[in-house]
Amino acid sequence: MDGKLRRQVLDTEVLPPRERFGTWLDMMASSPTPLRVHSAHAHDFVARAEFIELGRMRLIRYRYPSVDCVRTSKLIQRSDPDYYLLALTLTGTSQADQAGQRARCRPGDLTFYDCSRPHEVSHHADPAGPAYARSIVALMPYDALPLPRRRLAPLFAGRMSGSEGVGGLLADFLIRVTGHPEQYHAADAEQLGGIGLDLVATLLGRNLVSEEAVPTEIRRRALLAQVRSYVEQHLGDATLDPGRIADAHHISVRSLHRLFEDEETTVAAYIRDERLARCRRDLADPGLSDRSIQLIAARWGFRDKAHFSRAFRNAHAETPQAYRTRHLEPARIVNTTASAVNSARTYLKQG
Repeated sequence: MDGKLRRQVLDTEVLPPRERFGTWLDMMASSPTPLRVHSAHAHDFVARAEFIELGRMRLIRYRYPSVDCVRTSKLIQRSDPDYYLLALTLTGTSQADQAGQRARCRPGDLTFYDCSRPHEVSHHADPAGPAYARSIVALMPYDALPLPRRRLAPLFAGRMSGSEGVGGLLADFLIRVTGHPEQYHAADAEQLGGIGLDLVATLLGRNLVSEEAVPTEIRRRALLAQVRSYVEQHLGDATLDPGRIADAHHISVRSLHRLFEDEETTVAAYIRDERLARCRRDLADPGLSDRSIQLIAARWGFRDKAHFSRAFRNAHAETPQAYRTRHLEPARIVNTTASAVNSARTYLKQG
């Protein structure tokens, strides 16, 4: 089995206070897009950066005291500037200025800019909130996005919503991957990066009010990712069906079915398979052994006991009860053995 997706971490808290800010400055100076950084907390700069490589997309999850950053023409000349940067504000208030445009972002907002042009970025912690400002940054080379650079200029240092539509899906993707990279296989890094780039391209296209600028296949993959996310969030609703999914995404049921033609499954089969996967997980969980099979099935949208049993047998060639017994028996044996050992130790101590 391949390894899990890993992150590289710089945490200044492990350093002596006098070395913290200098180490952070060294990291920023050696990045593909170096910045000049200023902070009122330079005397004791407790900060953390987590780097994850996803093929052509690099993700960085930051936590730092309030900072003000500048990318000057001289810094651009000394580095490889052909990158776009998209940032998601998690806590605090951030501001980006570029080419006469300015975005002031609150938690949940996204902003986007061109690293080959001078810009200023500030991110301050909320005085009434957490002591640190937090953000997630996605760094992408120009040719990773299928959009002409001149078309993107109106979006530089602009604010985009990360709480709804494609922006919400992109924000969820950034938060989930950077928050729990161990849940993914290293071999999937390229594919995950492709998903992220598709979502970024689609978001930018929609904010340009020119979705046609985004290639059809990328729009299709981004819409498919939206549909899958919607299904995952509503699996417990027994009324979930193709019609409801199509309505939620403002497309026809026929278009929804066409979307799944290349996925070697149907919409209904995808919903069923996702529900069965959640049921398998719960049936094999020792912590849920006191929960009835019917309750587990209902939790994931199977309201009819007989229908659930048939679907489960057809998919796995055994009943839900047989599956549960087969997976819980090893845990029961381990627990029984541990209990017997502990009882014997107690008896010997008493003797």
